Amino acid sequence: MFYNAAMSQMFTRRTFLRNCAAAAALTPFISFGKESRYRFCAFEKPLQFLSYDDMAALMAECGFHGIEATVRKGGHVLPERVEDDLPEMVEALKKHGLEMTILTSDINNASQPQAHKVLATAKKLGITRYRMLWYQYDLAKPVRPQLEAIRPQVKDLVAMNRELGVTALYQNHSGAKMVGAPLWDIYDIIQDHDPKQISIAYDIMHATAEGGLDWPIQFNLIQSHLGAVYVKDFTWENHKTKATPLGTGQINHDFFALLKKSGFNGPISMHVEYLERVNDRKIQADAFKKDFGTLRKWLND
Repeated sequence: MFYNAAMSQMFTRRTFLRNCAAAAALTPFISFGKESRYRFCAFEKPLQFLSYDDMAALMAECGFHGIEATVRKGGHVLPERVEDDLPEMVEALKKHGLEMTILTSDINNASQPQAHKVLATAKKLGITRYRMLWYQYDLAKPVRPQLEAIRPQVKDLVAMNRELGVTALYQNHSGAKMVGAPLWDIYDIIQDHDPKQISIAYDIMHATAEGGLDWPIQFNLIQSHLGAVYVKDFTWENHKTKATPLGTGQINHDFFALLKKSGFNGPISMHVEYLERVNDRKIQADAFKKDFGTLRKWLND
């Protein structure tokens, strides 16, 4: 077979280009490794049928940095058992190289019976962010006085957070009675507090459901107190929101271009709410992996 130096150089060049192409294809996944700008976690509510170890193994298999854990009534950890069970969950996570990025709670008032115990236990275990329980309006009464009544509750909660060294995250949630659904109301209450004590978990699904086209205004508004980002998707069904796999519903992935420009480098929590009642490990794992793949693609576009 005829062979010369020119042919050798041609094959070498082809090999080089092929290797470059392969490396480029892997870039989206490499860039979201353990040194990522963001901390990716997943809400583990659909996985409460699993043991702590099995849940942690699944989350590690999917590639997350950590989880958003349910520590509330009906949660994976019950508040009355937090001192016994939360360390066990954290140990299971550590075994699989994961963290508890956010603790989801029933807490929205410093005087609640379990509030201090739950947060003090969390802090001892290195958990510094917790999602609050929402406040709700009574629409038979004027809205403004109800907001003013919430202010002192938030002030007391912030004082406890400062004492313990933890940060409360208030999630905007759609609904006719939900304080924070339009975002301006809860932001008006927390804007004068240190974001290290209370911030907003910006939920793009609920912002879209409530704001339609004006979610960029809401996102712009709360920048000073943006503490976390929640990612999930939905469609409308009989005038109600219905959870769907990421990328198949109403949220606009242009949001993620804004997110990158914002400089935010905190936790991004992915929610797979459309499978909350499916107690099948493989189905759950496939859904989390697929949605996480969509999220990573959007962040790389």
